[in-house]
Amino acid sequence: MQVNLNRWWVYLQERFPVIKNGLLIAVFSSSAVSYSFLLRGGVSIPCTTSLIVAFVCIFIFFLQLRIIDEFKDFADDSLYRAYRPIPRGLISLNELGWVGMVSAIIQLGLSLYLTPALALILGAVWFYLALMSQEFFVSQWLKSHPLIYMLSHMVIVPLINLYGTACDWLVVNATIPSNSLWFLLTSFFNGMVIEIGRKIRVPDDEEFGVETYSKLWGYEKASGVWLLVLGLTAACACEAAIQIKFATPIICLLTTLFIFALLTVRYLLDKPITERANLIEKMSGLWALFVYFGLGVAPHLPQVIIFLFSHF
Repeated sequence: MQVNLNRWWVYLQERFPVIKNGLLIAVFSSSAVSYSFLLRGGVSIPCTTSLIVAFVCIFIFFLQLRIIDEFKDFADDSLYRAYRPIPRGLISLNELGWVGMVSAIIQLGLSLYLTPALALILGAVWFYLALMSQEFFVSQWLKSHPLIYMLSHMVIVPLINLYGTACDWLVVNATIPSNSLWFLLTSFFNGMVIEIGRKIRVPDDEEFGVETYSKLWGYEKASGVWLLVLGLTAACACEAAIQIKFATPIICLLTTLFIFALLTVRYLLDKPITERANLIEKMSGLWALFVYFGLGVAPHLPQVIIFLFSHF
């Protein structure tokens, strides 16, 4: 059993780091619930049960995305990336399939527990995940159109975000707030920030058979596209902040982060080496983390502090 657990831990460390991903997903999920709560005029803090269900189910969604990718990429990984856990035999696809099924049962149980209607949105996310697993039945066409490939796959992020917001508004039998669109768009572009940021490499680090945006566009142009998507995310996030009357802090936060992003790109272009390229990916994670923190968590901080002091 110890050996079995060890190999799963090694797999997670390599392909789905629990702590790093867990922190971002915790902020992502709590932001979705809290933002919906704020749109509905909430003045205290969201329901703890909603926050927990949203976190667990959204964490599983992203784990399922990783599992789907392992199945889709197995042939290419076996040819070009034999060092990865699945091709080298650490974990089998059959085992991952069982993890995916068990995790889906957990999601369904938690969704039904929170409110039966939530299972409908869960089913919608599952349906899109199933389409993604089959590359929308146009695999070769999508691979020959990488931009459309990315855009089609990024739709899953606002869908997951929709599930998170539903853990708030659906529980109280409300309808989805019409002005939540900007928040969903923010998550769409934030997904692109992370996706592009993790696939920018310097020429010496490119691998044969591994598609990256730096290989597709060159690392200079890919960095420029990354900055453009940061700007689109910032614009949507500012509109989302206006809906909850929290625009000034968000504008200050994102302006500061964008300046750091510009400096990061300039740093890479001055000397394109591995360590500097890796900063793009790290900056992408920090950007997403602070965007969600600013939109969903930060507005509640005064209430959270009052709650903590009154209970401890």
